[in-house]
Amino acid sequence: MKKIEIDRQSGCCFGVAKAITRAEEELKKDGTLYCLGDIVHNSIEVKRLEKMGMITIDHEQLKELKNVKVLLRAHGEPPSTYEIARQNNIELIDASCPVVLGLQKKIRKKYEQGADKGIQIVIYGKRGHAEVKGLMGQTRESAIIIESKEEIDKLDFSRDISLFSQTTKPLDGFYEIGELIKARMEEGATFLFNDSICRQVSNRVPHIREFAASHDLIIFIAGEKSSNGKVLFNECMSRNPNSYLIHSPEEVNPAWLRDGISIGICGATSTPQWQMEAVAETLTKMMPHAQPERAAF
Repeated sequence: MKKIEIDRQSGCCFGVAKAITRAEEELKKDGTLYCLGDIVHNSIEVKRLEKMGMITIDHEQLKELKNVKVLLRAHGEPPSTYEIARQNNIELIDASCPVVLGLQKKIRKKYEQGADKGIQIVIYGKRGHAEVKGLMGQTRESAIIIESKEEIDKLDFSRDISLFSQTTKPLDGFYEIGELIKARMEEGATFLFNDSICRQVSNRVPHIREFAASHDLIIFIAGEKSSNGKVLFNECMSRNPNSYLIHSPEEVNPAWLRDGISIGICGATSTPQWQMEAVAETLTKMMPHAQPERAAF
């Protein structure tokens, strides 16, 4: 008997799910809502909400708006965004992830404590990422971004360093960078390691490795822009070379299917549950005798 299993630990993290729910609630009330940036790195979900009346804008367009409602997505925003909203009488629907807001507060506090003491605030994250932009804003753009361990050479190890991370970065990579910096600190300089990784995201890595290894075929669904999707799909590939990344259910290829195989469906933290369900439905139509179910672990 063929088996189709949906990973119950995949799908939108609570921060993204909260932002989508807030958007749906506001759209049902007023029918129109502006959203600053893609609400989620998933074009299909963005289009679904836009059909309900959501209008996606960028920061330049925000400056031209007045007397409207604007939703802030889970990634968080720098202080400048809140100031623009105040000046333009914009009502903000703040759906920033609580984990991100907590991290912003810690970075801002460290900046205010050490701005005049020469403390280097270092952020392990992706340049240009929405969350990182929000974190940088807490330091008036003075923080140092590093994307890999090769970039730590730009740091001054004779001065104090306080290390933070984008909440969705891999936990092992963050700890490795922390150890490398600690080993190079010079006498008289202090190093503070601030573990700011979201465990709901990082804990998916060991789980998805196990899930991928337990099936003959893995179909991973994620938006084209999802950084988290790329990371988690690579984890699937590391345990099961018979893994395929798709962006929509329509991309399922019948050539992947064989008699008697076990198929696992999983996705990124920006992949809504309904998209994984749609993949399962597509597979069931292709394999009428298959039995869809949810993963039990």
